[in-house]
Amino acid sequence: MSGLRVEEQPDRLVVTLDRPEKRNAIDADLIAALHGVCAELEAHPRMLLLTGGTDGIFAGGADIAQLRERGRLDALAAINSAAFARIRALPMPTVAAIDGPALGGGAELAYACDLRVCSARAVFGQPEVRLGILAGAGATHRLPALVGEALAKELLFTGRRVDAAEALRIGLVNRVVATPEELLPAAHGLIDEMAKGSALALRLTKLAVDAPTAAHPQLDLVSQAVLFTDEEKHRRMTEFLQRRRER
Repeated sequence: MSGLRVEEQPDRLVVTLDRPEKRNAIDADLIAALHGVCAELEAHPRMLLLTGGTDGIFAGGADIAQLRERGRLDALAAINSAAFARIRALPMPTVAAIDGPALGGGAELAYACDLRVCSARAVFGQPEVRLGILAGAGATHRLPALVGEALAKELLFTGRRVDAAEALRIGLVNRVVATPEELLPAAHGLIDEMAKGSALALRLTKLAVDAPTAAHPQLDLVSQAVLFTDEEKHRRMTEFLQRRRER
């Protein structure tokens, strides 16, 4: 896929942004490739690990040369935001592994994932207002949900950058590792932890967490009803009880 390297594993897809000469800037071809990844994961649900690799850049933002030439109809076409929303809505959990800058659309791509792991040299920022636009690919609603309205407004209004230590403190990322070499093992380790659970339970849990507040508790009850009749639930609980008896 143009601008991406994709590695298939039995329970996950590892997708690496691969435009090093452009600091992994997000252009139309890369967006099309991300739609291709989403189509694969919608048809064959697995977890996703999305990364820019460990060379010190996650994504430097949208491709400014392309962005400069877009007009009002391009904005209404939701070119980037539609792809990021599709990532957000994938059936199984997604993890972003961030090394170095995740700026503008790059940060919004990371926010679209369920969980984020970063190296100590990661940095996040929304510089859009300084370019005469707004953060229109998800930051205006995902960032407040992650860090709270007041802090999100400060970051969106000023373009101030957030380093890894602050990102962890404010809840923007789930884990920080000291070195780039630790980043992908840590992200895979997080996916390994999730993979110990039932795939159907993971899928329905994500669906419930992401549902509008008004859908609860009805959605929880229906999801639990589905899981209560799943053979995987019976097997796992039987194994749990057997282990407890053997202690």
